[in-house]
Amino acid sequence: MNYKSILVTFILIISGSCILPAQSEMEKKVSAAAIAVNDDVIKWRRYFHENPELSNREFKTAQKITEELDKIGLPYETGIAHTGVVAVLDSGKPGPTIGLRADIDGLPVTERTPIPFASKVTSTYLGEDVGVMHACGHDTHIAMLLGTARILMNMKSQLKGKVVFVFQPAEEGAPEGEEGGAYLMIKEGLIEKYGIDVFFGQHISSGAPAGVITYKLGGIMAASDSFTIKVKGKQTHGSRPWAGVDPVTAAAQIIQGLNNIISRQTELTREAAVISIGKIKGGFRSNIIPEEVELIGTIRTLDVEMQKIIHEKIKKTATAIAESSGAEAEVTIHIGYPVTYNNIDLTRAMLPSLIKAAGEDKVRIIPAVTGAEDFSFFAEKVPALYFFTGGADPTGAHPIYPHHTPDFYIDESGMITGVKAMTMLTLDFMSLNGM
Repeated sequence: MNYKSILVTFILIISGSCILPAQSEMEKKVSAAAIAVNDDVIKWRRYFHENPELSNREFKTAQKITEELDKIGLPYETGIAHTGVVAVLDSGKPGPTIGLRADIDGLPVTERTPIPFASKVTSTYLGEDVGVMHACGHDTHIAMLLGTARILMNMKSQLKGKVVFVFQPAEEGAPEGEEGGAYLMIKEGLIEKYGIDVFFGQHISSGAPAGVITYKLGGIMAASDSFTIKVKGKQTHGSRPWAGVDPVTAAAQIIQGLNNIISRQTELTREAAVISIGKIKGGFRSNIIPEEVELIGTIRTLDVEMQKIIHEKIKKTATAIAESSGAEAEVTIHIGYPVTYNNIDLTRAMLPSLIKAAGEDKVRIIPAVTGAEDFSFFAEKVPALYFFTGGADPTGAHPIYPHHTPDFYIDESGMITGVKAMTMLTLDFMSLNGM
């Protein structure tokens, strides 16, 4: 069977009926198995939360993952994309090869969450001493994938094909001057080496209630590109601005112009888009108009054509405004993560699996998220489905804090839903596509 054409099989089966009736018994087995492994999932999560490591430096994290894989009985390879770990469960029967991914790196954030296993780890980032925290929930992703691995290993006799468990480093971005993450895994030949036909991934969400799964057809997370604009003028004394060319004023006008690209020149009813300036650098003292000002910012888009148009408008806007002031603008756009794209046929076909994991009333469609994810590189290569698993306190007793902040909090009761979801996606996909 050619698994690159599996979506045709999906459509034929789903259009005629739901998942086969025998799956209801399987659903009960998965639920019981998820309950049985849940204490260990929580224990693993707490270990990883208390011991976070920055991107491309996840040495102890990888070691702990391999220790648990040894206990599960799964063979694995290490050192992939620097610190990544990839384990393979081979059923010994013909069938598809399914990739399941968890990212494993932490962030340069000093934790202040009032939990007993809060991180006290410190490290160096961009030459500065920083705290390190799993402020985006990657600790839960590792734990949920290990839980899924144990369940599927115990159900090996019922599988068809292979499962590739991908513990991926550096989702938050490799350190300056290094490569990493999903991009490097693909560059090293991950897809081809393991023959992965389809990828499933999930992300914990501090904003959605525990037990809820959210998803979107098509682009679910934005492409993330960055840009640098160097505005070059002519240095002069602050008391005589007419004697030079002021890049500070030109830079301020460019910022306003960039805002107008989104608010007045972009078709926002088609898809969302964002341009934000995160850093302005220039000058040394109050009475010197500097030679140069540098603007650094981010671009978020959910449509490839809109992405190209916005890139061109940034260049044109910055250049024209600078020239109108007698200055020059040098624009450099750095291509980052692509749009995280959920294959539409795959997503529709696997929706029953998500419903089995969470319940029909707890699987919800959401608008696109303007954050970015390097799972997008996997989704460019093979059909993929990426979804969010709720991690907010369902009682509302604990405040909700955004990802990447010191107060970021996850209610651990949501992880069992993520384990069930990844397990059901695997089993149902194999059921539909096994030989």
